[in-house]
Amino acid sequence: MDLGPVQLMVIGFDHPDFGGTIAAELARLSDVGLIRVLDAMIVSKDADGVETVVEVSELEVEEATELGATIGALIGLGTGGVEGAEIGALVGAEGGADGHVLDDLDLVDVLGDIPADSAAAVILIEHRWSAPLRDAIVEANGVPIIDMWVHPLDLVAIGMAEAELADD
Repeated sequence: MDLGPVQLMVIGFDHPDFGGTIAAELARLSDVGLIRVLDAMIVSKDADGVETVVEVSELEVEEATELGATIGALIGLGTGGVEGAEIGALVGAEGGADGHVLDDLDLVDVLGDIPADSAAAVILIEHRWSAPLRDAIVEANGVPIIDMWVHPLDLVAIGMAEAELADD
């Protein structure tokens, strides 16, 4: 399975008013080949605390099984070497056999703690647009040294830290 860089997003919503705009934008980005939603789980609670769970994935069951095996093998390699990778691949493949790579039970337990009249989403997105760039970097013998997202609030925090240093 050729896979671009993957991003895990966890988003909270107070008093959610879902009108389909997020799903429509994810679909648009997917339709033009920029991203692929590998897996997503959205848990919402109405004002009375009644919970609704929605799962979405663009993966076929075979792809989810393969991705689960890859994730399990990499985690297993880190925890138990080659033997751990073999065990992790089996466990991961089994976990992806339902067409989803996010562990439903653990996520529902965590997301189940959200308050009434709120929602949370866990979305695993493949950034397909960046796979050719990654391949070009590898072909040129490049090695990532830092790979991170910079959000506007990160820049505000840097500015605040600089201001504190200037005051000292």
